Amino acid sequence: MTSDAHSSDYPGKSIGLPQTGPGKLATLPRRIGAFATDWAAVVLLSAAFFDYAWWSELMIFVLIQALFIPTAGGSPGHRIWGLRVMRPDGSWSGPWRPLVRALLTVLVIPAAIWDENNRGLHDVLVDTVLVTSR
Repeated sequence: MTSDAHSSDYPGKSIGLPQTGPGKLATLPRRIGAFATDWAAVVLLSAAFFDYAWWSELMIFVLIQALFIPTAGGSPGHRIWGLRVMRPDGSWSGPWRPLVRALLTVLVIPAAIWDENNRGLHDVLVDTVLVTSR
């Protein structure tokens, strides 16, 4: 049996992430919680300022992601749920990755396709990862 097939392998190991503690891959319940938190804010802002126009929801979502990920390490939903977005090596995501990541997320399909490290295609394509911050 090779080291790749050991039962101690876990999602994120091949990209250098820990199995437990801060910096491990975000779990699905936290990801859903963070998205739901962000979407609730998006709906409230859309209803308050844009009469709940469908395009305003997408615009607000992308704007929140593009502003908060590079400056706070994650969207308000990410931060509330104890998550952050970073590069797999732990470095800053930079300004363009969050924007492209958000645009891919609103297309839905890239966020629904996951790799062996439980990263959505939107994260794989921009070389980011959603991890726990606590």
